[in-house]
Amino acid sequence: MRRKILSQRHDKIIALLADAGVLSAHQLSQQLGVSVQTIRTDLRDLDAAALVQRKNGAVRLRNLENIAYAPRLDASSSEKKRIAVAIASLIGDGARIALGTGTTVEHCARELAGLQDLFVVTNSIHAVMALQHAPRAVIELAGGTVRLRDLDVINTTVRDFFAGFRMDYAIFSCGGLSKSGDIVDYNSDEITARTSVSDCAKQKILVVDSAKYGRDLPCVMHQIWDYDVVVTEAELSKEIRQKCRQAGCRIIVPEQHWLR
Repeated sequence: MRRKILSQRHDKIIALLADAGVLSAHQLSQQLGVSVQTIRTDLRDLDAAALVQRKNGAVRLRNLENIAYAPRLDASSSEKKRIAVAIASLIGDGARIALGTGTTVEHCARELAGLQDLFVVTNSIHAVMALQHAPRAVIELAGGTVRLRDLDVINTTVRDFFAGFRMDYAIFSCGGLSKSGDIVDYNSDEITARTSVSDCAKQKILVVDSAKYGRDLPCVMHQIWDYDVVVTEAELSKEIRQKCRQAGCRIIVPEQHWLR
């Protein structure tokens, strides 16, 4: 039981850091209702596991790619929910949709499950489970080796799978969005899988929570203005917004969209 509680608290620490970016041990102790000493012990364990970095009293995540799916699903969950609601309002019954991987896309799949007669292709088992009760939905799932950490498929078979479809919408996320507008990710397999999703649809829709804005990752996929729609609450720079307008890329801010 103690190990289970410890694991749950570690997951909560990771989720809080993913949401806030940087926190102190004191701030974490206040939010989790445990002593600062307990948090410091937890942080030593997480640091030893190469999940967090401690420096001058500040704590941040080392690399979200190494973090389990569940705490990433919890991170920025309110924002991801708003993104998903905005997405569902753009799409009607009978749509043909390609869904990528990741926690934000899973939130979108949950909202889309209220629509009827969907035809969905995806490489995410989480998306399939979220859509299992969608009325009269038809779902095609990519085959190949499953990445058990995320319950998805991102190997080379994905490219051929998505190439066999012509969809109305592609809904996908990314590892990060740089300050210059580059869509970036952790490795080339992620890039190949996400590009395959986006290339099979008439309308390309990027969903990205604000915590991913400003990340510096090694692999570049596209620029943000290469897509038709971007749904995010990130405070994008004036230059990025201008380039999006010039390219015909529509930026939807879910919080504002919700209020209309």
